[in-house]
Amino acid sequence: MKGARQTTLCDRTALCGIGIHSGLPVTLTFHPAAANTGLRFIRTRIEGRHDREIRADMSAVTATEFATVLGDDAGPLISTAEHVLAALAGLGVDNAVVEIDGPEAPIMDGSAAPFVAAIEAAGIETLDHSRRYIKVVKPVRVTMGDAYGELRPNPRGFRIEGEIAFDHPLIGGQSLAIDVKPDTFRREIARARTFGFMRDVAGLWNAGYALGASLENTLVVSDNRILNPDGTRFPDEFVRHKILDAIGDLALAGGPLLATYRTVRGGHKLNHAVVCALMSDARAWNWVDEDVARPRRRPVEMPGRLAVLGPDIS
Repeated sequence: MKGARQTTLCDRTALCGIGIHSGLPVTLTFHPAAANTGLRFIRTRIEGRHDREIRADMSAVTATEFATVLGDDAGPLISTAEHVLAALAGLGVDNAVVEIDGPEAPIMDGSAAPFVAAIEAAGIETLDHSRRYIKVVKPVRVTMGDAYGELRPNPRGFRIEGEIAFDHPLIGGQSLAIDVKPDTFRREIARARTFGFMRDVAGLWNAGYALGASLENTLVVSDNRILNPDGTRFPDEFVRHKILDAIGDLALAGGPLLATYRTVRGGHKLNHAVVCALMSDARAWNWVDEDVARPRRRPVEMPGRLAVLGPDIS
């Protein structure tokens, strides 16, 4: 990691799609940003209100049940931010401003691949500023029922070990371990799509959710088959998408991690809880900049305003 430099985009780039829950059209625009800006979101076209900007970090999370929702004290602003964050973090983009003119990021094809394509079309520029890493120096673990997430020290980079278990013959138990680098993210993770079960659709629709979900943006599983005509993109696409989500959720730590993250039967809520547990323990991490330790930040309090919206659509 010695000598690594921060990055941003060479140019702006935009995508148009629909929100998976609202079904409404939305445009998302990536903008370059100066060094040390980090990742920020700007929500535009808010009826009767000015545009609002938030930094993408754990304190901005307002809900984690259906998706990762970011907002501020005035309420939620942007839903389903995890695929956008995963694309930026997976490609190693440190600084960017993401402008969204609706309440949720476009779902596109249900994966991070369209965002990856847009970012790479714009180009990634190296800046003349050292990259700062969050180095995990002692294990941090959070357990929720039979699920758990654990961050362990890994000075060589960022690695995810994911494991899922579904009581369904087409999924069952799946596991994958991967070192998260731009090439491996692009090749092995970015194309994995969000998934859901046909048995849950009526309940979601009745509750006003998943109104934009379709076979074009969701891997749909019935009792005995995959409903998408082309089937899965990977034999283990389900665990790969969970890893994709985890990459996006852990980007909310505020910087690239030097750690191994093990997630077993996890989701957005668990990922967020692990980030909060890490950042609230000043003994568990520190900043490193070209292998030179930076002063530890004081521990922060875990956010206490998470809204419960319903089951995770994955």
